[in-house]
Amino acid sequence: MALYAFDAVRANGEAVSAQVEAASEAEAVERVREQGLILLKIQTAASAAFASHEKKSSTLGRLFASKKVSREQIVAFTRDLANLIGAGLPLDRAFELLVGLADTAPVAALLQDLRDRVRSGKSLSQALAEHPKLFDRLYVNMVRAGEASGTLGPVLARISEFQERSAELRSSVQSSLMYPIVLVAVAVVAVLTMLFFVVPKFESTFKQFGKALPPATENLLALSHWLRSDGWMLLIGLVAIVILVRGRLRTPQGQLNWHRRKLTLPVLGDLFSKIEVARFARTLGTLLGNGVSLLPALTIVKDTVDNRALAGSLDGVLTRLKAGQGFARPLMETGLYPKLAVHMVAVGEETGRLDSMLVKVADVYDQEVNTALKRALGLLEPVLILTLAVVVGGIIYALMSALLGLTEFTG
Repeated sequence: MALYAFDAVRANGEAVSAQVEAASEAEAVERVREQGLILLKIQTAASAAFASHEKKSSTLGRLFASKKVSREQIVAFTRDLANLIGAGLPLDRAFELLVGLADTAPVAALLQDLRDRVRSGKSLSQALAEHPKLFDRLYVNMVRAGEASGTLGPVLARISEFQERSAELRSSVQSSLMYPIVLVAVAVVAVLTMLFFVVPKFESTFKQFGKALPPATENLLALSHWLRSDGWMLLIGLVAIVILVRGRLRTPQGQLNWHRRKLTLPVLGDLFSKIEVARFARTLGTLLGNGVSLLPALTIVKDTVDNRALAGSLDGVLTRLKAGQGFARPLMETGLYPKLAVHMVAVGEETGRLDSMLVKVADVYDQEVNTALKRALGLLEPVLILTLAVVVGGIIYALMSALLGLTEFTG
C-alpha cells in the first residue's frame, strides 16, 4: 500500500488537501471520488513532499523559474475548470479555488486576472480573449459556443481532451525525430574530430618518410588542412545561406512555396500531410461538435492551419461553401487533401454527422502519422548509419592505404 496526496473540492466549493492510502493510483482516485470529492490533482505523498520542499527552499529554482504560462499549464487549467464547472460551482468560485491551487506565480496572476474580469461582468470568452497569446481564436470561440448553449462544462472538457490529443501528437513526432537528429549530430562531431585532430597527426608521420601518397590520402590531407586553415569560410557561407533562406521564408510567397514543397517531399511529404490533416480534422470536428456552424468554424480553422498551402486552399472552399456547393467536393478539388479523408467527410456531410466523422478522420490520421513515422524512420536510420559508415570508412581507408604503402617501403 502506498500513500497518495491529493487536491480536491467538495460539492459546496470547499477546497480539500489530504492523503489517502491505496495499492495503486487508480484505486486512490476511486477512493477520493467515493468521498464525493471533485479530484483536481493526485500524486504519491513522497513526490508531493519533495515538490513542497523544493518550492519552499530552492531560491535558485525560484530565480530561474519560468515567467510565462506554459501550454501544459493551460491544459491543466482547462481540465480543472471543466471539472469544477461540471460539478456545479459558480465560475468566480471555481477561479477562486484554482488561484489557491496554482503552482506558479504566473499561473496565479493569470487566474486572478480572469477571475476579476468575470466578476466585473464579462463573460469567460471575453476574459479569455484579453490573453490572445495564451488562448487562441479556436479556444475562445469554443468557450463562446459553450456559453451560448449552456454547456460550458462539457465544452471545456472537450477543449481539454482536444489539447491533450494535440500534445500527444506533437510529442510523438518530436520524440520520434530525436534519434535521427542525435545520430546526425554524433556523425558530424565524429567526422570533424577525425579531420581536425586525428588526420593531422598522421600527416606529420607521412611527411617524415617523404614518399608519394595515394590520391585518396592526398585529398583527405588537403581537406583536413583546408578545414583547419580556411574552414571559417565554410562556416560563414553556411550562416549566410541560413540567413538568406530564413529571410526568404519570412515573405508570404517564399513561405507558401516552401509549405507547398513540404507536402511533396519523398517519404516526409506524406508525413507532413497527415499531421496537418489530423490537426485540421480534429479542430474542425471539435468546433462543429460544440455548436459552431460550418462556415464560421472553417474560417477559424483556416487561421489555425500551420501549412500555408493547405490554409490558402481553404479560401476557395469557403467561397464555394458560401455559394451552397457543399464542403467535401470543393475540398477534394483542391488536390491537397487525402482522398480517404475527403470521402469520409463526404459521408459525414451526407448523413448529417460531419462533426463525429471529422473526429474519426483525425483518429485515423493520428494512427497513420505513427505508422508513417515508423516507416520514415525505418528508411532514414539505415541511410544515416550507412552514410556515416561510408564517410568514416573512407577516412580510415585513406589513412590505412598510406600506412600500408609506407610499411612496404620500409620493408
